Amino acid sequence: MIFDVDGTLVDSNGAHAAAWAEALREFGIERAVDVVRPLIGMGGDKLLPRLAGVSDDSQLGRRIVARRAQCFRDTYLDHLSPFPCVRELFGRLREDGVRLAIASSAQQDELEALLEVANVRDLVDRRTSASAGDVDSSKPDPDVVRAALSRLGVAPAAALMVGDTPYDIEAARRADLGAIAFRCGGSADRELEDAIAIYDGPREMLADYDSHPWDWPGAPTRESARERDAAAAEVSSLR
Repeated sequence: MIFDVDGTLVDSNGAHAAAWAEALREFGIERAVDVVRPLIGMGGDKLLPRLAGVSDDSQLGRRIVARRAQCFRDTYLDHLSPFPCVRELFGRLREDGVRLAIASSAQQDELEALLEVANVRDLVDRRTSASAGDVDSSKPDPDVVRAALSRLGVAPAAALMVGDTPYDIEAARRADLGAIAFRCGGSADRELEDAIAIYDGPREMLADYDSHPWDWPGAPTRESARERDAAAAEVSSLR
C-alpha cells in the first residue's frame, strides 16, 4: 500500500499553502492562501507555473522554491500534528503483512521530517519523493507512484494508493492503481469520486479495517485477520 503524506498522514496542507504565499509575497507576487490551497498536492514543478507563471527551474523559480522550503521549515514544521490513528493503521497493516511505501510531492528532507511527525518512519518499507533522482515529474503525473511500485518490487495490481487530493487519485489511476481517498486534507468528495473508497482519515479507515471493502490482490484476507485474533486470544488465555 502506497501512502501520500501531506494532508493524508499529517495535517500540513494549510501550512504548505501559507509557506508558498509567504515566499511568493517576498518576490512581489501576491497570492492569497485560499488560492494556493487547492494546488497543494502538486510538486513545485507543477504548482509554481500554475500559480505564478514561473518555471521552478528558472533562476527566480529556484529562489522562490528555496524560500518556500525555508519558510515551511522555520515557521510551520514544528507546529504540525499527525491525524489520529496514523501509527495504529500502519501497525495493523504491517501485522497483516502489507508492505508500506510513501509517494510524496515533498522534497526529500521535508519528507523525512514529516514522517517523524507522523511517527511512522520505522514502519515504512520504501519511500520516494518528487525530488528523488528517479522521478522526473510530480503528481498528478504518475512518476512518483511508479517509483514507489518499483522500490516495492510489485505490479500495480498488487498495490493501492492512499491520498487526500485529486492529484493523488489521478497519479494512481495513471499508474494503473486503485486509490483510497481521505477527506482530512480538505478535498471535497466530488474531487475524490474516482477513489474506490473515501474515508474521513486514517482513524476511519482503521475502524473499517475488518470489513475493508477495498480488497486488492495484496490485501490481508479476513481469514488471516481471524487467525491473528485467534492466536492473540490463545496467548491471552495462557497468561
